[in-house]
Amino acid sequence: MSTGAADRGAVAHPPPTLVCFHAHPDDEVLLTGGTIARAAAEGHRVVLVVATAGENGLADPSARGISGGSAGGLGDRRLRELAESARVLGVARVELLGYADSGSGPRAAGAPSGGPGAFADADVDEAARRLAVILAEERAGVLTVYDPNGGYGHPDHVQVHRVGYRAAALAGTPVVLEATIDRTWFVRGVRLLRFLGRALPVPQLPDERTAYTGRDEVTHRVDVTAYLGPKRAALRAHLSQQGGGARTIALLLALPRPLARMVLGTEWFRDRGARAGQRYADVFATVPR
Repeated sequence: MSTGAADRGAVAHPPPTLVCFHAHPDDEVLLTGGTIARAAAEGHRVVLVVATAGENGLADPSARGISGGSAGGLGDRRLRELAESARVLGVARVELLGYADSGSGPRAAGAPSGGPGAFADADVDEAARRLAVILAEERAGVLTVYDPNGGYGHPDHVQVHRVGYRAAALAGTPVVLEATIDRTWFVRGVRLLRFLGRALPVPQLPDERTAYTGRDEVTHRVDVTAYLGPKRAALRAHLSQQGGGARTIALLLALPRPLARMVLGTEWFRDRGARAGQRYADVFATVPR
């Protein structure tokens, strides 16, 4: 059988690589777990980068486990949980930038974190160069970060936004997506969770008036209902984040299946480079061809 000239000259390009940049272990599931599983299942290489080990995060004291309940012990445990989460989601490579977790407590504007090497206080250009090396090695087509407020104001999440955009510029990564939640949906979800709070413990929730991203600004609405199995398995991997009071992961895992599909079945992103009014169902939709 003969082959046409156009076919002979065609070059097969591999599917674009997705790099997801997160602040702490478990963040990768909460906002992008279904997207990661979907991309991997569709043949894309997925790389997960976390800035910190989450050693100063909230946890049941018993979860701090090794090293006599030290923060370092919790960090080690959370990295093992991250590795299992990445495995079930289909991640090909996991990298830790090695900064200290800035903690989850309130922090005055401009105040230092109080911890040596805290990611929130890191030099943006220095941290961006670390991430840019990975982006360049992977020839990343898409990088996910957070919105300017880090979703709900956590200083490490805000720093992910700053560092991620700078790294993408350094590496020439063509698409940066802000992993977020549609604020209209979030408001409805908060009301539902408060109703469920009569039967289930509900964690402290951010101010729904300012958290995450307004519906008109969301550019990507990704259906991940077909990947709820690996997403829920990845949530279960983060066992240290399921105790010590009302916790988000514990609540999500306790949802009945119909509610779980509604709450976990969609993931949202914003592409600041997309044309106004455009809506996409695939995180690779705006990658240059």
